[in-house]
Amino acid sequence: MEQGELVVRKSYGGDVLFRVEAVRTHHALLKGTDYRLLADAPIPDLSVVRDPKKEKATQLVRVKVNDSLSRIRQQHEQMAVQVKADIRHAMPQSQPFFEVPGKVLHLDGDGNYLRKSMQLYQTMNVPAHGVHAHESQMADLLYRLLPQVKPDIVVITGHDGVLKTRLEADLFSLSSYKNSQSFVNAVGVAREYEKSRDGLVVIAGACQSHFEALLQAGSNFASSPGRILIHALDPVYIAIKASYTSIRDTINLADVIHGTISGIDGVGGIETLGRYRIGLPKPKITAAESSLQSIS
Repeated sequence: MEQGELVVRKSYGGDVLFRVEAVRTHHALLKGTDYRLLADAPIPDLSVVRDPKKEKATQLVRVKVNDSLSRIRQQHEQMAVQVKADIRHAMPQSQPFFEVPGKVLHLDGDGNYLRKSMQLYQTMNVPAHGVHAHESQMADLLYRLLPQVKPDIVVITGHDGVLKTRLEADLFSLSSYKNSQSFVNAVGVAREYEKSRDGLVVIAGACQSHFEALLQAGSNFASSPGRILIHALDPVYIAIKASYTSIRDTINLADVIHGTISGIDGVGGIETLGRYRIGLPKPKITAAESSLQSIS
């Protein structure tokens, strides 16, 4: 068993694919490749994966991710068609327009997940600024970053979990969670910066996070209602959905939750207006065009 190898746990039926972070005498420290999960396991319980593409867990996740992104693209295309039809109806001749998707500020406690998230934002043409930081530093970072970046959407995520040493009755105590208190503190800073939930969309939490506390602190969307593992890209999917939902419409709760990999036990939220805008006419200046994306 070596650091960097891909493994699954035999005792869990190989349900989650991990990368070995460190090897100790009798056990290994593991990090989920798709789920925001840190774990340790006895070395004899681990099976090395040579071809992750053939693993059932990996295949199911990939299908769900592709399905979710295809749904967003399809909805975006339908919206563009409707915008063009509205313009043709209102104006004597067709006019090219430009798009202003919502800008994302993404704070992540995991560097690998942040890289995957930024790649996805780029693929979906969502303007995004990403920062890798320990969960405990996120609140202080937001004080500085929010007025600099001026985002429409903030993602606050990383690693979390219910502590094994907690008492059963303490499930709703923040002290029973690894990083939920840090996420709550960061959400509080975001809400001090912009009190309106429609003025700044906040998406917070990770695996097993204190869903109720995050919503009470001011999140629009949070994990995890069922205290389950969430997929690393679930917060990103919601952010993209918010970025490409018109400011005239609310983000469809049932649709966005269904579109996540983790589902209703992984993510929940409240009705929120989207952050996508269109503009007329399309700018002719190159510098302006570089910052505004045309779909005409």
